[in-house]
Amino acid sequence: MTHIMANALIEIPRRVFRFYADGFRSMTIGRKLWLLIVIKLFIIFAVLKLFFFPDLLSRDYDNDVDRARAVGQSLLK
Repeated sequence: MTHIMANALIEIPRRVFRFYADGFRSMTIGRKLWLLIVIKLFIIFAVLKLFFFPDLLSRDYDNDVDRARAVGQSLLK
C-alpha cells in the first residue's frame, strides 16, 4: 500500500466519526428521541429478560459439562 492510501484508510473513519458527532451535537429534538430509544431498549433487554426468560440451564444442571451435553442433545434432536 502506498502512503496516500494508508492515510486515506485512516482518514475515512475519522471523517465518519466527525460527521455523526457533529450531527448529534447540533440535535435538539433528536436527543430526546434517542433518550427514549435507549430507555425502551433497556426495558426490552434488561427488564423483560429478568422476568420472562429465566436461566433454565443453570437451574436444571449443576455444571458446565452437563449443560453443554444438554444443549448438544437438544440441537441434535
